[in-house]
Formats: sequence, structure tokens, C-alpha cells
Amino acid sequence: MAIQWDKSLSVGVKSIDEQHQELFRRVNSLLDAMMAAKGKEEVAKLLSFLKDYVVEHFGAEQKLMSQYKYPGLAQHKGQHDAFVKTFLEVHAEFEQKGPSAGLAIRLNSFLGAWLRDHIGTTDRAMGQYVMSQAGASATV
Repeated sequence: MAIQWDKSLSVGVKSIDEQHQELFRRVNSLLDAMMAAKGKEEVAKLLSFLKDYVVEHFGAEQKLMSQYKYPGLAQHKGQHDAFVKTFLEVHAEFEQKGPSAGLAIRLNSFLGAWLRDHIGTTDRAMGQYVMSQAGASATV
């Protein structure tokens, strides 16, 4: 059930690419823990980390977009907000029902599809814009 980051998902901004790779690693750890029935405490710890990390990551992206006056900032932030809303709904379901195969499948489907689609399209467009503004030789 693992979701894989590969170079086709690179946005060209080193710090953002590294954060995306960490997101993929952590999501896979969460899914593995759920499928292996590691227990509510272990899954709760991973979900909590992901919730905090996603907020941190989205903040870093939004700061970068603001810094470079990215014209798609509002729409991009809207996608981040929608993700957080859905993630919190899934987290609430976990709190009520605990870890389950059904929840793991839902998370895998939601997180995998969202990460691939958002990174592959929205984040790549943002990365291209930021790099064009920063200059090809800039380390962002």
C-alpha cells in the first residue's frame, strides 16, 4: 500500500522536495502501522506527527509563495485548507473508532491521490514560478 515519491514529483525547490519526501515516508509509516495493527497509541502518534508536519509544510510553502508574490497563492492555500479539513475528519474518525483496515484504505486512497495530484500539478507550477523568479542558480 506504499505511496512512492519519485523525481517526477520534484518541484525544483530543494527544501520543499525534501519536505515532500518526508511526508511520503511518514504517510507510509502510518499506513504500515495501521495495516500491521500496531495499536491505537502508535497510530495516534503517527497521525499527530503528520497533522503537525502538514501544517508546518503548508506554512513553508505559503511563506515561499508570499515571498515571491506567487499569483496562485489564494487558490493554492485553498487546496491546503481543504486537505487539512479532510485530514481532521479522518483523524476524528480514528479517535472515535480506532485504527482499522477500512480507515487505512481510506487514508491510503485520500493521501496517496491528494499528494500525487497536488504535488504533481499545483506544487510543480508553484515551484516553476518560484525558480523563475529566484533565478536558476538560486538556492531556495
